[in-house]
Amino acid sequence: MRTGAAAGHHGYFHEAVRHDSDEQLLAVVLPFLLGGVEAGEPTFVALGERTGGLVRAALPTGSGVEFLTGGSVYARPTAAIRSYRQLLADRVAAGAGQIRIIGELPEVAFGATWDWWARYESAINHAYDDFPLWSMCAYDTRITPPHVLDEVARTHPRFASPGGEHLPSPTYTEPVVYLREERAAPADPLQATAPLIELTDPTAAQARAAVQAVDRGVLPPDDVDDLIVAVSETVTNALRHGRTPVRLRLWAGPDRIVATVSDAGDGPKDPFAGLLPAGDGATGGLGLWITYQSCNHVSLHRGGPAGFTLRLTAGNPH
Repeated sequence: MRTGAAAGHHGYFHEAVRHDSDEQLLAVVLPFLLGGVEAGEPTFVALGERTGGLVRAALPTGSGVEFLTGGSVYARPTAAIRSYRQLLADRVAAGAGQIRIIGELPEVAFGATWDWWARYESAINHAYDDFPLWSMCAYDTRITPPHVLDEVARTHPRFASPGGEHLPSPTYTEPVVYLREERAAPADPLQATAPLIELTDPTAAQARAAVQAVDRGVLPPDDVDDLIVAVSETVTNALRHGRTPVRLRLWAGPDRIVATVSDAGDGPKDPFAGLLPAGDGATGGLGLWITYQSCNHVSLHRGGPAGFTLRLTAGNPH
C-alpha cells in the first residue's frame, strides 16, 4: 500500500521506522533520502553517531543529503521542536515545497525521561502542521524497550517499511486524547526523603531564593540559573491560573536538583501546553514553554490529593 507522501502528495507526514538490523534501516532510509534529493527537496539526517555514520557511508559521495547533529537536536523535546520549526521556516522561505527528515531519539530518552519524549512524539503530529514536512523516526528494536515500542505505535500514524510500504498504525491515538492521559514519570528516589525546603504560596522571589538555597555547587551554574527561571515561572503560573494552596518542594542530590510545584487545580486545559509555542492569548502557555526548555526533565501528574503537580529536574534525571 503506497499512500500520502509516497504517492507524491505534499503536506505533513509523520512515520516511524522499526528496524532490527542495519540492512533493514538502510533499505527504508536510503530510498527516502535519495528520493528527496532527486525531487529537489531539502533532505536531512538527524541520527545518532553510529546510525548516522552508517547512512553517511552508504550514501553516494556528494549525495546532497544534509546531516544535523542528532545529539544536540534531541537534547530536550521542546528544544528539538523549536530548532526544527526554525529549520523548516528557513527552508520554506527559501522556496522549498517539501522537506524530508529522518531522525532518531538518543537511547537515553528511553529511560527516566521517556514520559516526556512520548508526549513529544505525540505533540509533533501537530507541531509542524504549517510546514510541508515528511518526517521519519527510526527505532532500533534491538535496543528499544517493548513499552516504548508500544507508545511509538500510538504516537506515529504510519510505519514505513522496506519495499516502499507506508502502513497505518492500528493503535495510533490522536494527540488531543493521548496528551490528556495520565503519563506520570517514575518517582525520583530523592522524593522518598523529606524535602530540603517546602513553601506554601511562595512569591516568585521566594521561589527563586529557595532554589539558590538548596544549590550545593555540584551543577553547572547555567543549569541552576535555568531551574531558577523555570521554578519562578511555574510558581507564578500556579498562583495565577491554578488553585491555592500552591506548594513548592525542593530536593538536592549528588547530581541533580528536583523541584515539585503543586496546586489544587486541574492543570492546563491545552494538552499541548509547554510542548508547542504558546499561541495568542494562551493562559500560562508561555511560562510552560520556557520551563520545558530550561530543565532536563519535566513530568506532570494530575489528580490525587495534590491536584496538579509539575516536577522539574536540573542535572541528571532519575
